[in-house]
Amino acid sequence: MDKQLLLICALTFIIHIIGTLAYSVRIAGIRTRRIAVSLALFSILMLLSRTSNSFLGPFLAKRVETGIDQHVAASTLLVDFRWLLFSASLATILGAILIPTFQRAFCRAVEHFQVHRSVPKLLLHAVFKGGLSYLKTSASLPKPANVTGLREKSGVSISMTAMNVIATALWTVGVFAALYAGVLDPSVRVTSSTLSSIINGGATIMMAVFIDPHMSGMTDDVIEGKIEESQFRRAVVWLVGSRLAGTLIAQFLLVPSAVVIVGVAKGL
Repeated sequence: MDKQLLLICALTFIIHIIGTLAYSVRIAGIRTRRIAVSLALFSILMLLSRTSNSFLGPFLAKRVETGIDQHVAASTLLVDFRWLLFSASLATILGAILIPTFQRAFCRAVEHFQVHRSVPKLLLHAVFKGGLSYLKTSASLPKPANVTGLREKSGVSISMTAMNVIATALWTVGVFAALYAGVLDPSVRVTSSTLSSIINGGATIMMAVFIDPHMSGMTDDVIEGKIEESQFRRAVVWLVGSRLAGTLIAQFLLVPSAVVIVGVAKGL
């Protein structure tokens, strides 16, 4: 693995570990009863993720262009994409392990923000005033009970869990498939690179219309005492597990999705 591919894998890792740790912000909001402030921190996480994603596309596109110019075999470039998808799965696993630790850290961040009402001050506090050391003192592994209790009621239906698997798989593979389509047929690579929405557009709709509103509703139910926090935590475990399953399924969707994009690009 060369330095360029390692950098792209690192950016992919950052994007997906942030997406996984976002679940801990919801838990922190419930613990502190500061839902609106938690949403502000959630927005910061999404900003970091999207900033990383804005750098990922050009780096990966450049690698594809270089590979095409040097007549690198499509199978060789496919291995690169496999490594990127593996990085997404690895980030999801590590993010799941770190959720208890970051949940405690986000609780403290919510309380700090409630006092100072300043994102720059919060970031400075996190980096220079003991925020990083607090991660060490609050480090905690997931409790086995969160896994052994999955058979109990969680508030997330099988259909919702399956939808999260599909949405994650499509969202994960969308950009990669659009760029790999250019490898399969270089004559339409520019058009193909703009067609990622064909794959991840449905994922975005499922997340925005079904999954996120459902979790927001569950968050409100916990605050109002309609369901227990333990039930919400089980729901998070199910969603994180389905997110991991989605990144693994993305490996199998990469080539078929790229073929679909090539077909659409030729038909335009």
